[in-house]
Amino acid sequence: MSETLQHVEQLVDQTPRADVTETFEEWRALLTGLKSRIADRFTLTRDPSTADLETYGDPDGGPSGSLAAYAGPEIDWLVHSWIGDPRTGFVNLHLTVWLGPHIRVPHLGSALLLWPEGWFYVDAIPRGDLVGDGAYFDDFYAPNDEPWLDFKRDHPDFTWFTSRTGFIRGSLSPTAYCYSFPPTRPNLDTVAQVLTSRVEQWLTWVDAAEPVPASERPTLAERDLAIRRNIAERDPANVMGERFFRPELTQRLVRALWGGDRELPRPTA
Repeated sequence: MSETLQHVEQLVDQTPRADVTETFEEWRALLTGLKSRIADRFTLTRDPSTADLETYGDPDGGPSGSLAAYAGPEIDWLVHSWIGDPRTGFVNLHLTVWLGPHIRVPHLGSALLLWPEGWFYVDAIPRGDLVGDGAYFDDFYAPNDEPWLDFKRDHPDFTWFTSRTGFIRGSLSPTAYCYSFPPTRPNLDTVAQVLTSRVEQWLTWVDAAEPVPASERPTLAERDLAIRRNIAERDPANVMGERFFRPELTQRLVRALWGGDRELPRPTA
């Protein structure tokens, strides 16, 4: 299996433009369906700070996007978003769920990207030390170890994506999926299967989780926020937002990814 070592903007600049609207619509429906599946399990309220980001940019003739963030009694921050211009071959979609501190189940991170080649990411974002806490690793990462290795062996069309930013590499768990690939029908079906199965697995973890003692929840909530903010602010792909939109809007979109302008309270009790 080969490896991709380029920045996202390099991949965009070096690839001929193509209309990816059809795949974009397919992926938007996929993430919308997964978000609805999650909403069936949790009580979610749209944060008012993102209400006017339902549609931004120029949907009729240029780059545009949508960002909706939610919170609830068990959900600290859920982001469902997309940004780009599918008619010219670039679009980035996100569905990420950050749990409240009542349980230590990993957060759910997923993203889909077209430049116009395909890229996908899905991971269980750790809430603890995977080396120092062997039981935590055994609960949430050991079960995915063999399937992760099987995927690398059985899917030669998928190229491991290595970020040129060490911080982003450090944010991935040992069983993260982070691959570029030709967006053929079999590969698109594979991505949909992997994302769906990981969401379903994550929901079973939530239902089986034991509560975190109340005295430990503030520290866990503080750690969660620091990780979420760092990932959002240090993401090298933010440069694509700056290409499309003015700096003020790009900065606001980044803040929305971690909840910098949130109005709903965090579930820290």
